[in-house]
Amino acid sequence: MTAELDVVLVRPKEDGNVGAVARLARNFGASRLVLVAPRAPLGAEARRRAMGGLALLRAAVRVPTFDRAVEDADLVVGTTDLSTGRSTAYLRRSVSPERLGDMLRPLVGRVAIVFGPEDNGLSRTELARCDLLVHIPARREFPTLNLSHAVSVVLYATHRGRGTDDPESTPAPEVLELNGKEREVLLARIAELLERTGYPKHKRRGLILLFRRVLGRATPSEAEYRMMLGLFRSLGRELDRGNVHGGRQR
Repeated sequence: MTAELDVVLVRPKEDGNVGAVARLARNFGASRLVLVAPRAPLGAEARRRAMGGLALLRAAVRVPTFDRAVEDADLVVGTTDLSTGRSTAYLRRSVSPERLGDMLRPLVGRVAIVFGPEDNGLSRTELARCDLLVHIPARREFPTLNLSHAVSVVLYATHRGRGTDDPESTPAPEVLELNGKEREVLLARIAELLERTGYPKHKRRGLILLFRRVLGRATPSEAEYRMMLGLFRSLGRELDRGNVHGGRQR
């Protein structure tokens, strides 16, 4: 995603939440923080929670109305805790944060992601002004997230939407390439050692299955498989030496 990103907070009332959002906006590369008729005082608590996002907090744009906040945006994304379900009360279908990240990836322009106040969220009128709605799935009996937590989920998804090659991003976890051939060689080596050490024959099949399950859950890399193979080869060589020495003793 190469679009400029505005984080818009509508009528926020908690000082600390605004500061935390400023930090998150900095973490995930937002361009601006826009505050619509803020009720929060933006004092010491906001500055303390902002930390590295203090510059964004200090430069936050204050506007009196929702329309003023999004007038420069090419795409307005509203957030809602209303899931679609079977209700006819929703305005239109919302997308997940992950889907939002995918949708924003090819965009160029200015995107405003709008979050409502802590007590009751965006109004239906405000949601109707949005071009797209995003909903964070949560437990039905308690679907509403804290403001800063909701911002973190959505901004993380939009940040990942920039792709893994974004030079401004910390690297994503390394792609793990599985190697089934190495796994089968390792299992064969284990089976060989079980036989050579006299492990009860009727238990070997179950133990090999256990190792297969453990390796499947752990998904070792090729280098890790090779290290384990090296260990079992060393054990095999020690067994060979033991057999030789035993022969000499006899």
